[in-house]
Amino acid sequence: MAPETAKYRRILLKVSGETLAGAKKFGLDPATLRAIALEIKGVVDLHVEVGIVVGGGNIFRGLEASAQGIDRAVADNMGMLATVINALALQDAMEKVGVPTRVMSAITMNEVAEPYIRRRAMRHLEKGRVVVFGAGTGSPYFTTDTAAALRATEIGSQAILKGTKVAGIYDRDPEKDDRAQMIPRLTYFDVLEKSLRVMDSTAITMAMEQQIPIIVFKLLEQGNMKKVVLGETIGTIVEKRGNER
Repeated sequence: MAPETAKYRRILLKVSGETLAGAKKFGLDPATLRAIALEIKGVVDLHVEVGIVVGGGNIFRGLEASAQGIDRAVADNMGMLATVINALALQDAMEKVGVPTRVMSAITMNEVAEPYIRRRAMRHLEKGRVVVFGAGTGSPYFTTDTAAALRATEIGSQAILKGTKVAGIYDRDPEKDDRAQMIPRLTYFDVLEKSLRVMDSTAITMAMEQQIPIIVFKLLEQGNMKKVVLGETIGTIVEKRGNER
C-alpha cells in the first residue's frame, strides 16, 4: 500500500474556546481535549508541521465583558490570558498522546510558556513539534481569528484550518434551520460581501492578501483533519478564484 502524501506540509489550526468545552458551555472537557489531540496526532504522523491558535471564549470573552462595562482593552487582555489557559490544557492533552508540544505566548509569562519569537517557532515546527500560540496577537482589539491569520502568515502556513462544531459554511444557521445547505467552495470576496460568519474581516483580508486558503470543517469527527490535510473534499474551502487579486 502506497504511503499517504499530505497536500499541505505546514498548517495553522484555529480552535475556538467553545470547542474545548465540549458539550458544556463553560470550562474544559478532558474527553474533548483528548479527541482533538488524537486528531492532531493523526496529522503529525504524516510529518505535517502544525501550529495552533486557540480562542478563550469558554473561559472569558473580552467583547461581552466590555459590553457589560469593563474597559475594552482590559477585557481583551483578560481574554488573552484565557487563551493561554486553553493552550496549556491542549499542550497537556497532546503530550499525553505522544505529541511533543510547545506553548508560545504573545504576552510574556516565562514561568508557564515561551515568549513568541517567530524564528524559534519556526525551529520548533521544523523539529516536528506542535506549537500552540496563546494570547492572541498580544494586543487588545484583535480577535484570535486575526491572530490565526497573522501567525499563519508569519510561519509560512500553506493553509488555515478552522475546526468547528459543524461540517462547513452554510447558507443559513444549520442549528436553527433544517433547510440549511453547506457551501463547498467560496472566494474571500464572497465571505466579505455576504458577511458570512467564518472569521472576522481582518483575518479574511489578511488570508486573501497572502493567498492562504481557509478550510472550515468539523473538527470532532474522527479522521476529518487528516482527510483535509490529504486534500480530500471535506467542509468548505475559502480561496482565490478567477481574477481576484
